This record gives sequence, structure tokens and C-alpha cells, in this order.
Amino acid sequence: MKPVYLVDGKRTPQVKAGAELKDIAAPYLGHYLIRHLVDKYALPLDQIDEVIVGNTGTPAKYPNVGRVIALEAGLHKKTSGYSVHRNCASGMEALSQAYDKIASGRNDLIFAGGVESMSQMPLLYNKEMTNFFVELMKAKSTAQKLKVFSTFRPNFLAPIIAIEQGLTDPFCGRNMGQTAETLARELGISRREQDEFANMSHHKAAAATKEGRFREEILPITAGNKLDKMIADDLGFRANSTVEGLGKLKPYFEKETGTVTVGNACPITDGGSMWLLASEEAVKKYNLEPMARMMDYHFHGLEPERMGLGPVLATHGVLKRTGLKMSDINLFELNEAFAAQVLACQKVMKDKSLSSRWGIEETIGELPLEKLNVNGGGIALGHPVGSTGARLVVTLAHELKRRKEKYGLATLCIGGGQGGAVIIENLKV
Repeated sequence: MKPVYLVDGKRTPQVKAGAELKDIAAPYLGHYLIRHLVDKYALPLDQIDEVIVGNTGTPAKYPNVGRVIALEAGLHKKTSGYSVHRNCASGMEALSQAYDKIASGRNDLIFAGGVESMSQMPLLYNKEMTNFFVELMKAKSTAQKLKVFSTFRPNFLAPIIAIEQGLTDPFCGRNMGQTAETLARELGISRREQDEFANMSHHKAAAATKEGRFREEILPITAGNKLDKMIADDLGFRANSTVEGLGKLKPYFEKETGTVTVGNACPITDGGSMWLLASEEAVKKYNLEPMARMMDYHFHGLEPERMGLGPVLATHGVLKRTGLKMSDINLFELNEAFAAQVLACQKVMKDKSLSSRWGIEETIGELPLEKLNVNGGGIALGHPVGSTGARLVVTLAHELKRRKEKYGLATLCIGGGQGGAVIIENLKV
């Protein structure tokens, strides 16, 4: 297998759905990132082999987001582009496919990442309203149309919320928040612990933003009806967050006995992220100076109702593939879908009696807070589903470079009962 280099990674600001990025369609959260990197490295437009983009809420208007992004970015028409869908890890899946293609010698230059406009995920007509429209279109005469109109009932207008359905697992019937409740209950994770973790995430993100630690990874974007707003920072974290304030919020997913709230869970978010990956030959040919090397990746499945523990299994797998130990890793990015889920992963990783339930016969190791999500995580920064898997690697690589540390591990849980993980080596030590 040939080495695979992460030349440069950029992302959009991440903004809560329905806010400043709500009018920007998914492809336009990615195309300008590619355009920037092409210009920055003076890459010939006809020398990019592939564009691979993670996306979960495929817009009807843009059925293959990856190809649309490639063309909108101005790449040559011969550059192929496609979209991938692995729920929360779609962006990481894009990176893994780019890795395989370059490592095998098939490709030399690939853009891979993810985009998601959760603001623009649609409301759908229910079955009754759909049938009503079908019958109306079949009606030929005025009398036939009037007969169809007479069957209309107000409940036909009750919408199906696409994002709500997408966040509910069809196999176990539980939504993502309920799976977090399962872990909190089974592993004895209290409401107070969850709120303290969430509060810490907000304050880390606020400090990182104030100190400009995201400046190198965020590429500002213009927004607004007249494109008169420049968004340069993540919008959504709460700098004034307190544990006491979070404690006042009511459980959202299990109203009577739950501990998971909108305050200790990630918000619905818009955003995009993109990496330029290159082979050793391309690095030499175009005089590139890669940030990092992508060492390997691993995906692993488990029961959907405990999907939040996916990072445990994926981390164990990628460590075995690379021959590294938890103690070798300098920084971790673990997506904060829910505070309960991250805390559950910490518990299982360090407890052999717990990890053995999922076939891991050794202790994986400590996931120390001082190395974990040092600039805040999904609870504060948000979780634009199709993008997050790549965004974690963008943030990780930039922070490794800033700290001059060597190894980083990015991991996340995946709706449907999976986990994904990637290990990278910083080349800017």
C-alpha cells in the first residue's frame, strides 16, 4: 500500500439549522472549499482524479452532490464525482474511499469531504395526500376532479418530517436520543455528569474561537439573501453556558425519566468540510507540503440501540491496524452526538469487563479529557451529519500542527449501529 497524504483541509463555519446558512444549498457548502484549495496550490483543473462527498439528506435538485460540487468548483468535466452515505460518518467514508484509491495506486489527487444543509431537509407529504394528488392528476373531466376534491380531509396536510425520520433507526425503532438514554441508564451516567461535560464543550469552543484557533481551518463564507454577510466563525456555542442553566432544561427524548436534553446533545447544524488527498507522486510533481499522513481507518458494527458505543469498537480496530496504543495518541476528536454517549465510550474503553461484552478481550485504554476535543466538540460546534466525519479530521490535523504533536485519532458513532475511526500522523512536527 502506498502512503496517502492529507495535503490541506478546510471547512465552513458551522451554524445551527435555520440560521445564517439556511439558504445555502448543500453543494455550495463544499464547492468553494475545493476552489480555494485548487487556487492555493495552483493545481491544474484537469488533474484531479475524483471528488468524493459525504451527504445524507440528498437534495432532490442535486441528486449527486459530489458531481455537482466538482463542476461548480470549476474542475475539468472529465473529473468524476460521486456521493457517499454512511449516516453520521459519511464524510469519513469519503476519506476512507479516497485513501483506498490512492493507497492502491489507482488515483493521485482526490478531494474528499462532506456537506450537509440540515436547514433544507424537507417536509414530506403523507400517504393520504400523495394518493390525493395522484387521483387528481388522473382525473380528466371537471366532474371527476370535483369528486376527488370531495375526498380531501384536513389531516392529509399533516407532514412527515424528513429529519425526524432520518434520526430514528428503522431496525430498533428508537431515535438517536433514546439510544443515548439507553447508555446513560445501563452505565450509570448521571444528568449532572452529562451537563458538566456539555458545559465544558461550550467553554472550550468559546475559548478556541476567541483565541483564533479555528482561523486556519475555517474558510469564511458569504451568506444572506443579498450575499452581504460574511460568516467567519462557528455560530451556536454558548460562551455563557453554566451547569446550573443546563440543569434547568427538561429531558427531551424520555420526558418522565430521561437525562438527555437539548443542552447536553448536539444541535442540528449546517456545514461542510473538504480535504485534498495526494499520492507521493503527486506531492513531488506539484511541490506540495502535506499537513499529515492518513495512516489507516476502521469501521465496525454493533447493535443499533447502543450505536453510541461505535467509537469504542472502531478505535480498537484502527489501533490494531496501525499497531498503535491509546497512550501513543496525542489528540482525540470524538464526535459529541450526546454527552452520555461520549462518557459511555470513556467508561467502556477503560473497563475490560465492559468492553468484553462486544468481543474486546483487552482494555483499550484511557481516553483522557485533556486530550479529547480540546477545542470543544459537537455539543458546542454542531453536527452537520454528512460533513462531521471529515470535519473531525480537519480540526484534528490543524490542532496537531498547532501543538506540534504527532498522532491523532478521530472517531464517531454512526446511526444504525456503527462506529468509524481514522488515525493520522502530523508531518509538521
